[in-house]
Amino acid sequence: MQEMKTGKLLIFSAPSGSGKSTIVQWLMNHHPELNLYFSISCTSRPPRGTEQDGVEYFFLSPEEFRQRIEDNEFLEYEEVYRDRFYGTLKAQVERQLADGQNVLFDVDVKGGINIKHFYGDRAMSLFIQPPSVEELRRRLVGRGTDTPEAIENRLAKAEYELTFAPQFDHIVVNDNLETAEQETLQLIEQFLNE
Repeated sequence: MQEMKTGKLLIFSAPSGSGKSTIVQWLMNHHPELNLYFSISCTSRPPRGTEQDGVEYFFLSPEEFRQRIEDNEFLEYEEVYRDRFYGTLKAQVERQLADGQNVLFDVDVKGGINIKHFYGDRAMSLFIQPPSVEELRRRLVGRGTDTPEAIENRLAKAEYELTFAPQFDHIVVNDNLETAEQETLQLIEQFLNE
């Protein structure tokens, strides 16, 4: 009987507007052979629309979330607003890895760095970088979803996040989406085959 292979971890971080989510969706939709599964995070916000507990998120009360923080059950977490928490449970990730899934994290830079520190060589961290802050500005303005003030805030945050890029295993500059997708795919295939 063939022994089941334990999964590996892939961490994606990027400033808003870098194209990270587009690249991640492309990998998930077009490369089933990679056996990628999102890590299922926890949140203290109520479910939206058709969201189900244990599918999109594990929904916890703010009190439950705080208790689990106290019990050191999270790989990473963040209190985005008062009583509005998001985080990744160690036990959930371990379950997914034991099932042979390659667990994909789409997280902020600090969360990405924390997960990489925790898992070391079992994880590969990728930083998706815009070609420049000017190009990022152009993309955010082009989206037409943010006020000028929100765009300036996102750009200031992006400049700060870019300072963390050297702490990631690989930096993929998303100048051309197709090229960035192929480069990301090659890095992942290489890592999974090690």
